[in-house]
Formats: sequence, structure tokens, C-alpha cells
Amino acid sequence: MKIYVVSGLGADFKVLEKLKFPEQHEIVFIDWLIPELDENFTDYVNRMAEKIDTSEPFYLLGYSFGGIMVQELNALKPAEKVVIMGSIKSDKEKSRLIKMGEVTKIPKYLPIGLFNDQTSVFYTRLRKFFDPKNPKVIEYFQVRDPYYLKWSVERISEWKFEENPNVIQILGDRDIVFPIKNSKPNYIIKGGTHLFPATKYKEVSTLLNEIFI
Repeated sequence: MKIYVVSGLGADFKVLEKLKFPEQHEIVFIDWLIPELDENFTDYVNRMAEKIDTSEPFYLLGYSFGGIMVQELNALKPAEKVVIMGSIKSDKEKSRLIKMGEVTKIPKYLPIGLFNDQTSVFYTRLRKFFDPKNPKVIEYFQVRDPYYLKWSVERISEWKFEENPNVIQILGDRDIVFPIKNSKPNYIIKGGTHLFPATKYKEVSTLLNEIFI
């Protein structure tokens, strides 16, 4: 069976490269698309869904913003199982900061120039502060198209979704992007920050092999 995988906002699959997936399944990474000008989220999700072959059963796995995306994909093309890592199951689990962005509409009015390479480097250095033992933080943040980044931040802040109880959620207990206090995850990674798939990859790999049997 295929496992379709979507990584996080601005991240390529290096953040997931240490994970050991079940050998009996085929891993298919779905790359982020660059949004078309003023493209709405529904149309974007439909374009992402084109990469999924529904002629046979499949699984979905998403990390961070990818966790939001796979739940939207599942609504279009239902999977046998949906697993999200470092992500939320509904808009009710948003952090206070993200909810503030939704209410104030600040992300919409941020200048696109703010989402440049210098900001990307600053972001990776900030993540390094929270994950000092991880030497590859800057390598994870590779999708740096300014329009894509601004568009994605807007979509996260305004995202509305009813929780699907069948979605399996894995969260780190030190995640500041999606704080665990707002969720009731199926699995908790002790000491896991938002980058736990990279820093706690052995534990996460064991979980994935148990889930995707």
C-alpha cells in the first residue's frame, strides 16, 4: 500500500529523512505546489489531490502544515488511515497566536517582501535556538517562494475544519507551534519540539511501524 506524505510549511523532506517507514509500503512524497495568484484553498487542495491514485487503498501522513493538508485531501479522497505529526485536527486546536492572526487578519496585510530569504534564515536560526542539538535546521526550510509562504500563513490562520475522530495525532510535549495543551493527541513524544520527527526519529519510526501495519 502507498503512504502519501506531505511535509511542513516551507520544509522539504529532509526533516523526515531519518524516519524508518514500514518496508511493506511504498512511500510517495507530495511536493508543495506554488499557489496561483489569488488561488483559494479549495482549488489548491484539489490540485494537490491530483497526485493521489485512488485505484487502490492508501494511507496519508502529514507533518505540521502538511497535517492540515492531508486532512483536506482525505475529505476529497478518503484514506485507510490518516496520521498527522506536529499538527492539529481542527481550528479549535489553534494556538493563541494563530487565532490572533485569524481575528486581526494580520497575515493578509503582511508585505510579501517580509517572506524573503533573509526572513527564512532568521526563522531557521530561531528554530535552532529551540532545537540546539539539531545541526540541520537551515536545511529543512527549503521552499522559500515568498508568495507561497505568505499564502500558506494566511491559509493556516483562517483554516476552519471539523475534527475527524479517526485521524491519528502525534504531538511533541514541547511544541510551541501547536501546543499540546490545546489538543488530545493519540501519542505524545516526550521532550519533542515541533521538529520531533527529526530529533526523535527512532521513537517516531517505531510508532509509524505500529500504526501502518
